[in-house]
Amino acid sequence: MGINLSNFLSSKSKNARMIDFQDLDHVDGLSISVVSANLYNDNRDDLSMFYFRDGANYASVYTRSKIISENIKWNLNQNSKRIYSLLVNTRNANAFTGKQGYESLKKLSETISSELTKKQELDEDISKKITPKDIMFGCTGTIGEPYPYEKISHHIPNLINKIKYTQNKFIWMKAALGIMTTDTKPKLAMEECTIGNKKIKIYGIAKGSGMIHPNMATTLAYIFTDAKLSNNILNKLLKKNITTTFNAITCDGDTSTNDMATIFATCKADNIQINNINDKKIKNFDKALNSVLLNLAKRVVLDGEGSSKFVTVNVKKCKSEIEAKQIALSIANSPLVKTAIAGEDPNWGRIIMAIGKAGPKINLKKLLIKFGNIKIVQDGKLYQGYDESRTSEYMKNENIDLHIEIFTGKKSFTVYTMDFTKKYIDINADYRS
Repeated sequence: MGINLSNFLSSKSKNARMIDFQDLDHVDGLSISVVSANLYNDNRDDLSMFYFRDGANYASVYTRSKIISENIKWNLNQNSKRIYSLLVNTRNANAFTGKQGYESLKKLSETISSELTKKQELDEDISKKITPKDIMFGCTGTIGEPYPYEKISHHIPNLINKIKYTQNKFIWMKAALGIMTTDTKPKLAMEECTIGNKKIKIYGIAKGSGMIHPNMATTLAYIFTDAKLSNNILNKLLKKNITTTFNAITCDGDTSTNDMATIFATCKADNIQINNINDKKIKNFDKALNSVLLNLAKRVVLDGEGSSKFVTVNVKKCKSEIEAKQIALSIANSPLVKTAIAGEDPNWGRIIMAIGKAGPKINLKKLLIKFGNIKIVQDGKLYQGYDESRTSEYMKNENIDLHIEIFTGKKSFTVYTMDFTKKYIDINADYRS
């Protein structure tokens, strides 16, 4: 199954090269298939299936928006302890589609479970009956359009027929490309670690470019591991590590109806059993999982719609982590801050504004602001040695670091964001065409 090169080498993706990505290979127990259901009417890959032939333990976090997509509702209603398949479509969010959207997923789950059961009977020595409850869905794209059930349903047999039992970097790239919407680059990450004396793989793909201000995760992120870990342990590890990764990014301040991050464990590594996330034997996995999630989260920001700058907002010495995050997000989500950064204008007054409106108390007599290593504000007033020309030169960098110290406590939080350019307006003014 080759990569759709027209998809990969399109004008949107021209800056992405195979050598830019890690060499993801085989995860035992996982199979992948990607096809075009012609949802974009241009034959690009838009329908991806992840098949766990022996099932997979899993954990998910979802959007906390009060309006959620039908696939999120479906996933929340499932009570299966193991998942056998994840189907992801792009172009259509299946949000605000009501009964039509939900019933479409129900019918798709019946078709998928029936076809995969047949495949089990053909391929496995001991086959398993797969039920609709064993199927999960990911959807991304335009909100409010009728869900394209017929198009997707028509391609399910072909999708299952093309399942590959082994993976290499090309099929992983194909899957990462297949879940993209306005993304310009596919997003993949990997880490390897150990649990006890067993080598463990953690692979991940994600999509996201716009409508990024997560309140759990962002848009779509899927993590795959061969570790033998229970649903309970996976859930605790995912929630813990989402906080400083996908929940620490923002592109435009908008939380999606479809936010979803899921980790699947095939349990094929047969490592020693873990019953507590504080167990020392899980520390390496915990660290590696955080690395994969943070890698993917940063790739989302780097690919933010129309972005020209990657911005790190580091807020320190706050009363609580919550207050540090409030201040960091206030800065990161300010259109005035973001446009100043796009214009390479060191307009530190806008940082002052964003700190002030955030809500938490500050110690104005000690407030410190730095752009990179350049002091702007110290002890609550403009730094005596402030050099505007040096700061202007710093703003020309692609990576901008904003450092703020509040002096009300010892807690900190880091948020990753982007600038606002004219291209951002162009993309979102013409999103549905």
